[in-house]
Amino acid sequence: VQLQASGGGLVQAGGSLRLSCAASGRTLSSYVVGWFRQAPGKEREFVAAITRNSDGTYHAEAVRGRFTISRDNAKSTVYLQMNSLKPEDSAVYYCAAGGRFGDRPRDYNYWGQGTLVTVSS
Repeated sequence: VQLQASGGGLVQAGGSLRLSCAASGRTLSSYVVGWFRQAPGKEREFVAAITRNSDGTYHAEAVRGRFTISRDNAKSTVYLQMNSLKPEDSAVYYCAAGGRFGDRPRDYNYWGQGTLVTVSS
């Protein structure tokens, strides 16, 4: 499966963005999907994950209550709605697909190219 992340950009603190992760090559409904982010000089960090049929989601504590992961399997797309953005949310955001509902990069086999989110103060 190939993943394409989009929707990043420059936003002021307190603003919102919605990221999309579109799949091709194989239906995304076969996979657990996660979002990760990586800021310059830092390790890749888990953001959120969603099960194949949306019956379970998990958000990292740093984003809980502000970000929401969702999916539309008919469109083979997973979303990350990001509200109340903070400068520390600035990073390249990656979507990933795999067979395990987890919060570690090694839980995922397929990765998109990333989309840059910059939050100004």
